[in-house]
Amino acid sequence: MVQKREVQAEGVDALRGRRISIGPQGSGTRALSLEIIKRARMEGLFSEVLALAPREAADKLLAGKLDAAFIMTSWESPVVQQLLADERLAPAGFPHADAFVALFPFLTKVVVPRGVLDMANERPPADVVLIATRASLVVRSDLHPALQYLLLNAAARIHSGPNIFHRANAFPAAQAVDIPLSDEAVRFYKSGLPFLHDYFPFWMAALIGKLFILLIPILGLLYPMTRLLPRLYDWVMRSKILRMYGELRFLEDEMTGAGKAGRDPRGMIAQLDRLSEQANRLRVPVAYASMLYMLRNHIDLVREDLKKTAGSAAEGAVARSE
Repeated sequence: MVQKREVQAEGVDALRGRRISIGPQGSGTRALSLEIIKRARMEGLFSEVLALAPREAADKLLAGKLDAAFIMTSWESPVVQQLLADERLAPAGFPHADAFVALFPFLTKVVVPRGVLDMANERPPADVVLIATRASLVVRSDLHPALQYLLLNAAARIHSGPNIFHRANAFPAAQAVDIPLSDEAVRFYKSGLPFLHDYFPFWMAALIGKLFILLIPILGLLYPMTRLLPRLYDWVMRSKILRMYGELRFLEDEMTGAGKAGRDPRGMIAQLDRLSEQANRLRVPVAYASMLYMLRNHIDLVREDLKKTAGSAAEGAVARSE
């Protein structure tokens, strides 16, 4: 708020019986001004209340036709700088700034340092406490993520510089007042503009960035599977051959006890032939071919032993008959 220097009171007390401007109809300045006046119970205590835009209010202040004006704009605004340059005007302090900030989360307390306007003439003669609103960059929820990144990057480039109220890079900041931050805004404030925007068109960079986010859990699942699958594949290939080795071992055990049990070896030879046929039809990768060749050789060895056993048994039978 800007007022005439001869008005000695601060804050809302300076407005009693004065001609003031609270901003045009429908403006944020008017809405905030009315809320402040309501909280301070100042309704009906002014001589005149006008609804003027900042430029018109500034002209009337300079012409002496207005005592005070609520102006909600940046410190660097030409209107504000013109008013502060006039020694007849001064920023009006808010002694209850902390109370207003506590009541309204969208407000913040700022301080105009002593002598910042003119150190030689002590303007202002003391620190002046003001209240300021937080400006929010609001977009529709369906706005393309790439455009959100571009808007955030533009806001950072334009507004990240220092001024008397904040240091460099203090704004824009991730401070949601009454609307939640979008996912893109959260990522922007956390890690800045995605590096992909330096190498791809903005729409493609946003798409690739989302794909990366989807791929992270998928890769986390695939990594252990890539270590498990080769072992599983090796077990499957070996089990095909080892199963036949089990059958061959069973036949060898039968062959050992065949003479005692009086079993005909020709039935076991037929089983070996079927096992050999299965081994010949089995298709395995080259890495497991040596195991298959060894199985075939072992089948042939068992067959030869069984034939010898059968031949010996036949000769013994002929000798007994003679």
